[in-house]
Amino acid sequence: MITEEQLDTYRIESTLLRVIRDVNPTNDIRGIVVAWDDESVLIRKKNRRVVKLSRAYVYQPFGDERPPEFMLPQEPVEPYSDEDE
Repeated sequence: MITEEQLDTYRIESTLLRVIRDVNPTNDIRGIVVAWDDESVLIRKKNRRVVKLSRAYVYQPFGDERPPEFMLPQEPVEPYSDEDE
């Protein structure tokens, strides 16, 4: 869970964040911290919409690379053949 100090630093510096919700990068939220409470964080997206997200997600500056544990598998997946059934 992200700390109060980290959130405050990101808010004061208007740091563009990436919020990682799962291993699929298309599901990431990009925006800046607006406010927070004990359980959630308000993020303002580029289109000025505000989303309320859990503090349990991973918050990191957008310029940083995604951690490897949150990446989709890179090895090719073999399609199922009829012989498997």
